[in-house]
Amino acid sequence: MTGTLINAAAVLVGTVLGVLIGDRLPERIRETVFHALGLVTLLMGVANGIEAFGPELAQVTRVAPIVVLGSILLGGVLGEALGVERGLNRFGDALKARVGRGQARFTEGFVVATLLFCVGPLAIIGSIQDGLSGNLQILGVKSLLDGFAALAFASALGWGVGFSIIPIVLYQGALSLSAGAVAGIFTEAVVAALTGAGGILIVGIALRLLDLREVRVANLLPAL
Repeated sequence: MTGTLINAAAVLVGTVLGVLIGDRLPERIRETVFHALGLVTLLMGVANGIEAFGPELAQVTRVAPIVVLGSILLGGVLGEALGVERGLNRFGDALKARVGRGQARFTEGFVVATLLFCVGPLAIIGSIQDGLSGNLQILGVKSLLDGFAALAFASALGWGVGFSIIPIVLYQGALSLSAGAVAGIFTEAVVAALTGAGGILIVGIALRLLDLREVRVANLLPAL
């Protein structure tokens, strides 16, 4: 799971740099940066969500969008029943009480960064590739992307973004360690479905960032 550790280190470095930069920015600039992040995240989500209508899934079934929609709906019901969002927020609040006192958006930074860095095909495929062959190419690209994203998010949300390395290590590490058992499951069609569903979740994150709607995105995670 070397790639996962590199990914976590990139997020941590990005967070430190982001906090240092953010502390020097006026509130209006930080707000504009936050909205810019929301718009970029929205575009990312839409681009990934289109995979639900792409050729990989269409080859398997002509009702691909319905498959993704059904996953989102059932996943949402399961997530609400399990209280995933509540648990993630409680963990973020516990971290805030220990190390994030005085930071109003600590928990928000932790939750948003966790969702963004763990949702998506790069986390799954890269972790499995790392576990099977030690190939770090995909996680290397993800580390670079996540590092810059952490810098931008931390400039607006603070240290909570850095603590997303905890779920990153647990989630991606588990995938790498169990790669031999799960590798055969992730066919092109499955990855396309995951990308489409993940894109919809990312749109939900964007709506939160833009203060348009407080979507409980964590409760949709079982959809994946």
